[in-house]
Amino acid sequence: MENFYLIIVIVIMALAVMDLVVGVSNDAANFLNSAIGSKAAPRYVILIVATIGILIGAVFSSGMMEVARSGVFNPAMFTFQDIMMIFLAVMLTDVILLDLFNTIGLPTSTTVSLVFELLGAAVAVSLIAIGRSNTLSFGDLSSYINTSKAMAIISGILLSVAIAFICGTIIMFLTRIVFTFHFKKTFGLFGPFWCGIAFTVISYFAIFKGLKGSSIMPPDLMAYFNENTFRMIVFMFFG
Repeated sequence: MENFYLIIVIVIMALAVMDLVVGVSNDAANFLNSAIGSKAAPRYVILIVATIGILIGAVFSSGMMEVARSGVFNPAMFTFQDIMMIFLAVMLTDVILLDLFNTIGLPTSTTVSLVFELLGAAVAVSLIAIGRSNTLSFGDLSSYINTSKAMAIISGILLSVAIAFICGTIIMFLTRIVFTFHFKKTFGLFGPFWCGIAFTVISYFAIFKGLKGSSIMPPDLMAYFNENTFRMIVFMFFG
């Protein structure tokens, strides 16, 4: 039996490598479509900027998937075998799903995919465990699944999509008013300020917000950032 679990671990590691490939490919398709399609810069410049962004995001990530994993189901209610089956199913499904979306050319979210895969696998294994038991019923499913946490995560995902759509529409509308469709005449006047605002906002969320949960950040340096956040934001804007 130990060899069986060892094989599962090896399979999960192999699937993780494949999932990293299809996941990054999907993110690249999501992030690079608009830049390459609009010819905002030469392709090699776009790829360099995207690579730097991925590195910054990976370094300053705050373990969001760990929060999603611990919030979707109760690990204490499952056996070791159940947990292994859940993660094996999640990895296999994620590789197939993301590769299918990449092949068709449709955008999707790797985070949303993982969250719903975890929820679906946990529910399926929970139903199997309930079916094997003579004392448990379908009503005990809430003991296995953190229903309130799962609904909060799902509603947060859906709400973020709505907020992003509304805010993106408003910002694009204001951008068109400021620059008009003949942007070459107005970009010299308003372009530096607009780019400064955009760069500052992106940097604030990517660095300052991400640094709060980063394990590589020394506490004293984080305290310095918190005390001088406004000053650093001003420097970023004028820079």
